[in-house]
Amino acid sequence: MDPGYSLVTFRSRVVNNPVSLTFLHINQLSPGNAMIRLVKLFTAVLFTLASTVTLPAAGTATHVVVVVWDGMRPDFVTLATTPTLCNLAKRGVTFRNHHAAYPSMTEVNGTALATGAYPGESGIIANREFRPAFNASKRVGTEELAVVREGDEITGGHYLNSPTVAEILRSHGMRTAIAGAKGVALLHDRAARSEASEGVNLYAGSTLPESSANVITGLLGQFPAADWTGTNRDLWTRRALTGPLWEQDVPAFSLLWLSEPDHSQHETGPGSPTSLAAIKHADQNLAQVLAALDQKGLRDTTDVIVVSDHGFSTIDQNVDVAAVLTAQGFHAGREFPRGGARGGDVMVVGNGGTVLLYVAGHDQTLIAKVVHCLQTQTFCGVLFTREPVEGAFRLHDARIDSPAAPDIVLAMHWKADESTNGAPGLVYSDYSQYGPGCGMHGSLSPFDMHNACIAAGPDFRKGAQDDLPSGNIDIAPTVLWLLGVVPEHKPSGRVLREALTQPGNSPPPPCETRRLEASFRSIDSTWHQYLECSEINGVLYFDQGNGVLVPRQDIGGN
Repeated sequence: MDPGYSLVTFRSRVVNNPVSLTFLHINQLSPGNAMIRLVKLFTAVLFTLASTVTLPAAGTATHVVVVVWDGMRPDFVTLATTPTLCNLAKRGVTFRNHHAAYPSMTEVNGTALATGAYPGESGIIANREFRPAFNASKRVGTEELAVVREGDEITGGHYLNSPTVAEILRSHGMRTAIAGAKGVALLHDRAARSEASEGVNLYAGSTLPESSANVITGLLGQFPAADWTGTNRDLWTRRALTGPLWEQDVPAFSLLWLSEPDHSQHETGPGSPTSLAAIKHADQNLAQVLAALDQKGLRDTTDVIVVSDHGFSTIDQNVDVAAVLTAQGFHAGREFPRGGARGGDVMVVGNGGTVLLYVAGHDQTLIAKVVHCLQTQTFCGVLFTREPVEGAFRLHDARIDSPAAPDIVLAMHWKADESTNGAPGLVYSDYSQYGPGCGMHGSLSPFDMHNACIAAGPDFRKGAQDDLPSGNIDIAPTVLWLLGVVPEHKPSGRVLREALTQPGNSPPPPCETRRLEASFRSIDSTWHQYLECSEINGVLYFDQGNGVLVPRQDIGGN
């Protein structure tokens, strides 16, 4: 079904003020047959010295360090909570309109940060997916070592369909160091190796090569056990990077992945005293990274990028999507029978703010029935499908059409109301470990999709604010450019040239804002959903999406 296009004008929102990121215009959609409308709004972006000139790759820095604060929202960057990060921002660039890749999950965005590729291109579209080649009946964790190893064996080394920054740099003779308090760090540099000279990857206490673990644990002790917060693991991992991994010299590229504030926000919700304390701890780890560079005399020749993988919301209500579908007469469950899926079976894989649904045999009639059932539920936000279904978008519209993608993707409904912690952004969640008041992400809420990003160093402008859309998919191509490497595989993202000190006299790249809308009219109601995104030079950034079911009497129906 070809979408019908129309052009309207609507007020742009200020991304730095999450309270203003509200659900707009949905009741202005006209009822009728199912349709998708692509709305374009050309905006003038006043960001000086931005240039679309193709510049030769190579910054002046000899080192690049990327520090990931898992789950950090931009509105929690304050002088009181993050003094080190705020000081770094004064010396560099604050990306005020930064985006996570959708779904706004850790493994998805860990891969996006590593490859610069959309999830549909990299192959990782969720933290938990159904991969029948690995397990014919149950979901798998996409960052698990056994899954990664089997995936590479099955695909001939292409578990990820796109190369990572670490892989590309090492192919150009550069050393790298990856240190992550979480398993997602494995995805950045997963190849088995026997020599540390090929680069070390420390992920959740394990190492590649395995022999490197003895050196690290000999100095720091064992990787801390799981606790109420992740601060101990973050401290241990940071010490491993600035200690043994940097002892002889600092590699051309280093990545430090902190588990906070994600860990604390899941347990206690964003904005809680525990979560704010975890943010302060992340800031202290950043201060120690910068101090280590100062001590080695490398601060002035190192570009530092601090970024989060996604934002965060507070759970308003939990929902069991599988149970809801079962109550409506579908044969839905959390796994397929061990003997194999049968016709009519639906596997529901919850990922918090987004749910993946796999229909046995890809029965299109059944898929449409499931979609139209979900459209009647209050927890439904935005629906995507492999094949066209009325009132839903296609998987490709969100760039999540990987070869192993499900038949249906459901982004949960959200609202901009404040939590009991005073943090705006509430969301439905399909994940039983955390209840109302706890934190969650993964949805198309702007509180999940907009994340923090600040960069400073010899190649970044000083004291600047970049209001152009940017995203996690831009970090990899920017890092490669800074280190003078042109990748053979063109990434999905772009080099963030407008933030660099390289001279240019061309006008800023044009920013185009789009709005997709879809509707489905049933006997007594009409489903409406929307997806808003921004585009620069062909690179898409997803701003937000949501949906609502409008009773016929509320829309003037007969």
